[in-house]
Amino acid sequence: MAGRYDHNPFAEEEEVNPFSNPGTVAQAKDKRLSPLPPEPVDFNYGRGATIDIPIDSSTDLRKKEKELQAKEAELRRREKDIRRREEAAARAGIVLEEKNWPPFFPIIHHDIANEIPIHLQKMQYLAFSTWLGLIFCLLWNVIAVMTAWIRGEGVKIWFLAVIYFIAGSPGSYVLWYRPLYRAFRSESAFRFGWFFMFYLLHIGFCIFAAVAPPIVFKGKSLTGILPAIDVIGNHALVGIFYFIGFGLFCVESLVSVWVIQQVYMYFRGSGKAAELKREAAREAMRAAL
Repeated sequence: MAGRYDHNPFAEEEEVNPFSNPGTVAQAKDKRLSPLPPEPVDFNYGRGATIDIPIDSSTDLRKKEKELQAKEAELRRREKDIRRREEAAARAGIVLEEKNWPPFFPIIHHDIANEIPIHLQKMQYLAFSTWLGLIFCLLWNVIAVMTAWIRGEGVKIWFLAVIYFIAGSPGSYVLWYRPLYRAFRSESAFRFGWFFMFYLLHIGFCIFAAVAPPIVFKGKSLTGILPAIDVIGNHALVGIFYFIGFGLFCVESLVSVWVIQQVYMYFRGSGKAAELKREAAREAMRAAL
């Protein structure tokens, strides 16, 4: 029976020395959890934390307000100055023109719909068509003369045709188309007179180019009827090109004659003719004095 009760529950536990076996101690350390990092003691639970918010002082606010007021005053002064200059230019008859034509590469100012009176817009459009027509005639003249040069007529006539185109395109705009545009816009009798003088020269050139006698311009540098008859016997293609140029100059001459007739009728009916005479007499008196 003693075997059944060998273990005495009231006996003292056998003491185990943990340092007796170093391996056991190491394993015990590994099994323990790593301690948490220490946290600062804060009894306010973060309520006492401060947030740095930059707040300008009243001096800085007043300084910025003064700067804004100064800039606003400067903008107002500039607006008044620009408005005063525009009014002075308008009183002097000066119009600020913005280049807007052609749309893909603006080189001139052109706005018939907004600047020309509605009863004059038809005549202005017709005059504009004659200006474009002259440019096309001179361009075709260059092409036709180039075919003649390729067929053995010489390079000199082609250079002359290029000169006609380079000089005629901007020259016609400056000498008679822009004066007519400004005359319709401002009703200036002097500009009407300028237009009539140079538009008559334009018509004379077109008629001369349609005939192209070899008396002033070099040989076949213009595609008139006489050079066309001369070259069609030797080179049919060159002759066709010259005959087309002759037809273009004829159409340009006829339309130009009709335009100057319409403008002159308006000029006489509006009383600008008498005004132009008075201005001419006034200028002659000033020159005499």
